[in-house]
Amino acid sequence: MQLRPLGQSPLKVSPLCLGGNVFGWTADEKTSFSLLDAWVDAGFNFIDTADVYSTWVPGHVGGESETVIGRWLAQGGRRDRVVIATKVGMDMGQGRVGLKPARIREAVEQSLRRLQVDCIDLYQAHKDDEDTPLEETLEAFGALVKQGKVRAIGASNYGAARLSQALEASRRLGLPRYESLQPLYNLYDRAAFEKELRPLCQGEGIGVISFHALAAGFLTGKYRSEADAGASVRGASTTKKYLNERGLRILSALDEVAARAGCKPGQVAVAWAMAQPGITAPIASATSLPQLQELLAATRLKLDDEALQRLDAASRED
Repeated sequence: MQLRPLGQSPLKVSPLCLGGNVFGWTADEKTSFSLLDAWVDAGFNFIDTADVYSTWVPGHVGGESETVIGRWLAQGGRRDRVVIATKVGMDMGQGRVGLKPARIREAVEQSLRRLQVDCIDLYQAHKDDEDTPLEETLEAFGALVKQGKVRAIGASNYGAARLSQALEASRRLGLPRYESLQPLYNLYDRAAFEKELRPLCQGEGIGVISFHALAAGFLTGKYRSEADAGASVRGASTTKKYLNERGLRILSALDEVAARAGCKPGQVAVAWAMAQPGITAPIASATSLPQLQELLAATRLKLDDEALQRLDAASRED
């Protein structure tokens, strides 16, 4: 496995990151353990989660995914083989939201306890908190790095202007900087990243770990009508955004490329994301071992220029 540097941090990560949003949700604990075992056994090391996973499920309070990962790690022998990334900042309910220093200090202790680790490899601001000065947030993160509770910090869902301001604040104050960005990016959702964020990240040497590489499952081709989407827990949320002329055009291009390559559309979508300039490791999740094996196979798929041009033409946002 050829590991990639994450920004200018000491972290080296696999070229695909396993999304932990499904752990304790659509993948129960036993299934999650088998997925994590298979991931590491295949030579991959990067796992992403967040404290807010999965508050959207009735009866859940958040931290379910971290708890599953922590119980898996507690079996022993795996901690040094993985890079664990988690996040803080989304609304956990009961006023637990944002990036104020007190919230960060509280949240990191809870994440450390749930993950059953002494140090979080990559601790990310899950989304920008415009009500808190960037300097205060960065100072709080910097204190965690100094205390040895966090190895590196990253940002998620930041716009180019605010990410640039955060990087400038880190330089000015001598604080740790965001070494990674986690933006929405896939064959359908392209413009927001490509226009401003990619040039900034490439210029600053920021690692990019894009989420929704499969557009919440749409790019696998399983949602081609409202009826398809309505049959899935996650599908309903994709219907309005992706089931349109452009979305179906992208699926058609994926079908063509997949047929020529002898693989599945979702594998082509992941391979496309991995091949894009500035991308360190796209994030994709799986809820079964067959799905995971498809992701692993996608990392070995090399798209030729003709395939890349076909996908680019189909997915270009007019």
